[in-house]
Amino acid sequence: MSVARNIVFDPRLVPGGGATEMAVAVGLAAKAKSINDVQQWPYKAVGDAMEVIPRTLIENCGASVVRILTQLRAKHASGEGSSWGVDGEQGVIADMKTYGCWEPFAVKAQTIKTAIEAACLLLRVDDVLSGLSRKNADGGAGQAPPQEE
Repeated sequence: MSVARNIVFDPRLVPGGGATEMAVAVGLAAKAKSINDVQQWPYKAVGDAMEVIPRTLIENCGASVVRILTQLRAKHASGEGSSWGVDGEQGVIADMKTYGCWEPFAVKAQTIKTAIEAACLLLRVDDVLSGLSRKNADGGAGQAPPQEE
């Protein structure tokens, strides 16, 4: 019911089977190559994280992860179309347009937003915790003052 509701409110669809994630990953990798400084690292990191979805689909169908993922990345990088994904039944790459595997855009966009927000939250928490541990290592700045009697 929720999928039908999402399509009524926002009728846009994106290819399934990890095609969207791989297209974003290849695009981010291309953007990272155009940047020379350490500013390219976030692009690479998010691109690598986006490849987890097709990798998981390939693992779940029992195919060779490295071989199929390399083929999928090559299809997307060559510009043959961004609709190539993983056929979860056969363990091969397939054009999701002809295969008929579609996902609602609203769900995909919200999933990506939530994942990025969660990563930012973890980085903030990690920064706070590492700051506290540095204070404790620098002479106990995080300790309570001695009690007077």
